[in-house]
Amino acid sequence: MATAIAPLLSDDQLAELLDLVADADSVELKATIPETEHFAVARALGLDPLRAQIRQVFFFDTPDLALNQRGLVVRARRIQGKRGDAIVKMRPVVPGELPKGVRTSPYFNVEVDAMPGGFVCSGTMKRRVPNEGVAEVTAGTRPLGSLLSKDQRRLLPKGDEELALDRLALLGPILVLKLKWEPEGYPRPLVVELWLYPDGSRILELSTKCAPADAFMAATETRVFLSKHGIELSGEQETKTARALAFFAEQL
Repeated sequence: MATAIAPLLSDDQLAELLDLVADADSVELKATIPETEHFAVARALGLDPLRAQIRQVFFFDTPDLALNQRGLVVRARRIQGKRGDAIVKMRPVVPGELPKGVRTSPYFNVEVDAMPGGFVCSGTMKRRVPNEGVAEVTAGTRPLGSLLSKDQRRLLPKGDEELALDRLALLGPILVLKLKWEPEGYPRPLVVELWLYPDGSRILELSTKCAPADAFMAATETRVFLSKHGIELSGEQETKTARALAFFAEQL
């Protein structure tokens, strides 16, 4: 998928991408499919919806998305068949400019998301939490801070009462169906996520992760595989999180 990026980037942007990939822990190649093509893509890839894992995704921010405007995302998920998680994500980031204590944390991951037409580098501090804990927080019977570790809370702004954890609004939930499998003729796992928004709209995203050293080879292999199945990646790209935040902020 990243092979579609290079012709659209300047020399400086391409150099920036290479530097970010070199310093990242992982690379995720992703692309969203136009809503009118969702069923055709599902048929082409032989997707079985009964194999999908159900997830409930919640975000936390102010009604005017002040955290997001500062490059921060706070999210919690309930996950079918396994423990949920809570994350604090920073984006964009430059890996070499991160505080050493953050960069070396075993719970912190720097990842480059590459998609047709662009890329972004983010840093994510993740914590596994019980699904019941997420349900209690979103029901208002338990404080949001109980889901976050000390290291996660250190990433959030200090001294701003508006951005205090107990003042953040609940944005969600979004229902997500996730299917991960290893297609024949493709050398790595492929992930499909279908995000179902309360207004009936959908985002279908295809993605795969790889080591930074394998990023451009993985991008080529992915593009060839999808092309063989009649799937083109020339449509307008959407960001799942940005759309979810905008949707729920408007409701607030």
